[in-house]
Amino acid sequence: MFDTVRKHQKILQIVLMLFIVPSFVMFGVSSYTGFFDKETDLVKVNGRAITAQEVENAAKRQAQRVGGSPQIAQSLPFRQAILNELLQQQLLGFAVNTLRLQVSKEELIRSLQSIPQIRALYRQDGSFDDVRFKQLLSSNGMNEEQFYASQSFDLKIQQLVGSVARTELGSPKLSETISALYESEREVQALEFSAKDYLSKVNPSTQELKDFYAANTQLFQSPEYIDVEYIVLKLDPKADPKAFADKADQFANVTYDQPDSLKPAADKLKLPIQTQQHLTRGGVPGLVNGHPLTNTKVIQSLFSDDALKNKRNIEAVQISPGVYVSARVVAFHPAQVLPFEEVSAEIKRQVTQRAAEKLATNAAAEKLAALKADPQNAAGFTKAFWVSRNKPGSLAGAAMDQIMTVDSKQLPAVVSINNPGVGATLYRIDQVRQATGADPALHKAQAQQIQALSAQEEFVGFMSYWRDAANVKIINPLKPMNAGNAGG
Repeated sequence: MFDTVRKHQKILQIVLMLFIVPSFVMFGVSSYTGFFDKETDLVKVNGRAITAQEVENAAKRQAQRVGGSPQIAQSLPFRQAILNELLQQQLLGFAVNTLRLQVSKEELIRSLQSIPQIRALYRQDGSFDDVRFKQLLSSNGMNEEQFYASQSFDLKIQQLVGSVARTELGSPKLSETISALYESEREVQALEFSAKDYLSKVNPSTQELKDFYAANTQLFQSPEYIDVEYIVLKLDPKADPKAFADKADQFANVTYDQPDSLKPAADKLKLPIQTQQHLTRGGVPGLVNGHPLTNTKVIQSLFSDDALKNKRNIEAVQISPGVYVSARVVAFHPAQVLPFEEVSAEIKRQVTQRAAEKLATNAAAEKLAALKADPQNAAGFTKAFWVSRNKPGSLAGAAMDQIMTVDSKQLPAVVSINNPGVGATLYRIDQVRQATGADPALHKAQAQQIQALSAQEEFVGFMSYWRDAANVKIINPLKPMNAGNAGG
């Protein structure tokens, strides 16, 4: 329903997760009727409940629209996203009705003519095929009155959300000030203290290595792995597409309906059951690209709790056009701590590296203390270079943040940045200048980003206001399907 909301990219980062819902197929506004038992109510908006059954039904419809299997519709994250969408629909509907927004006839006509399915109903002579139009509505379970009402409601939502997305900054000066901060340049020199320069000074004893091993056994484990069996359904280029689609449905349904074995599906579709040992969460080294067990979704599904504990078939996964796979775990092998003798060389490498890194950071700290007593001393530092937030060069993260936040009235100044696994680096900031010849395109882009952030903040406040106004109440949490709850 809310294609109009999703078109506003500025606010998508903070809008609750929405799915692709064709503007032609409506659900939500006319479905919130009837009375249900309180234990099935999940959320109430202005006294009207969103029920577990509504979430379940909407999840099934949405899974069908995106071509997903029935198992997708039953997953808790998917149904939670559906609940979020239904909640947002109700909130925006409440806001539209409360504000009594109106849509003109001309706006409605323009909106209808922008829908591809509607444009396709115009004949070459420009006349409209009213019969096909009514058939199309009927196939989607709607009549003309419902359709026009839903489109009008969409436009009202567009007005409402668009007004928030167009929020302007209180003062253009703010944008100019932020751009100036990003352009401000600082002259910097660097002095590195690398752990590799201190490795020769470290020689850990056998006892130190054993102590480290005992305290960090999780670092010296063989990864958990599984032995699996799987079946693959591939499209025969010579086969009838409809016949293959039927086979794909059978493949998905049989592996799902008879989850304790792949044999029923393999026998029905005459597919060989293949095996693979030593499959880790990172895959199996040496498998060719495109192999079913190199697919991320397949691997993640095999390492899910249901697959590992219950040895059930994973849902059928389309790994490429015309190729479906289902698999199951035959055996699970948990991670094992490797013997000290087997990993002693790696233990020594890690202990030595950590000790050398500590020596490097200690040396950096000593040098920093000396420089604070003698800030004019630049001995050992690299040649000076200029950096800004717009042009950071090789600097990033904490180093850039500290360099750019040093008080410009107290220069020269030195800051120390620890680099985990490497050592530490001192940065000497000598002077500050404002860049000349600013890039107008960059200024404009930054202003747009600032505008987007402002719109996002406005939308968060907007939705928070209407949640309070609609007296939103959480009645019951959404539960997993296997918890015995009808809708979750």
